[in-house]
Amino acid sequence: MLIIMKQNAKDLAQVHIKEYLINRNFDIHQSTGANRVIIGVIGDTDKLEAAELEKMPGVLQVIRINKEE
Repeated sequence: MLIIMKQNAKDLAQVHIKEYLINRNFDIHQSTGANRVIIGVIGDTDKLEAAELEKMPGVLQVIRINKEE
């Protein structure tokens, strides 16, 4: 799963999302570009609701990556 942050997202919003994920035993990988921050979520993301994450401050979009069959 990828969480794309809004360009104007506050640092505190990123910290909140990372803490939320870590407290639920997910690993994260942050990629910081010139205009966006992308947080990669590592783990069984079937347990996460994309709609709930999209409601969090600073989140632009949540992209679920489907498992290979």
